[in-house]
Amino acid sequence: QVQLVESGGGSVQAGGSLRLSCVGSGRTFSGSSMGWFRQAPGKGREFVAAMASIGGNTYYAESVKGRFTISREGAKNTVSLQMNSLKPDDTAVYYCAAASSRLRFLSAATLYEYWGQGTQVTVSS
Repeated sequence: QVQLVESGGGSVQAGGSLRLSCVGSGRTFSGSSMGWFRQAPGKGREFVAAMASIGGNTYYAESVKGRFTISREGAKNTVSLQMNSLKPDDTAVYYCAAASSRLRFLSAATLYEYWGQGTQVTVSS
C-alpha cells in the first residue's frame, strides 16, 4: 500500500518560516514526480511546487517563487518544502502529491495518483 505522510505544518507570524516534509512508503518515487499543492478555505486545490524527478527540473507557482524551495532525497523517499517570508495568503492545508512516473506537466493535480492527508499551515499578520 502506497502512503504519503506529511509533517511540519503549524502556525507562524507573517515573515516567518516553516519546513514541510513528506515521506513516501510502499514504492520508490526517485524516478517519479513529486510536489506540493495547497487548499485554502473556500478555494480549490492550488499548485505550489514540484520536482520532475530526483535531480530533475523544478517548477513553482508564481505566488511562491523566490520564497519557497522544494527538495527531494531519493534514498529516503522524501520531498520537502522550505517556506520562507510567509504571508497570510499562504494559509492553507498543504498536500504532498506523487505520480507513478515522471510528469511533463508538473502543475496538473489530476496527474498525481498519490496524495497525503494534508498538513495545516496558518500564517497570522
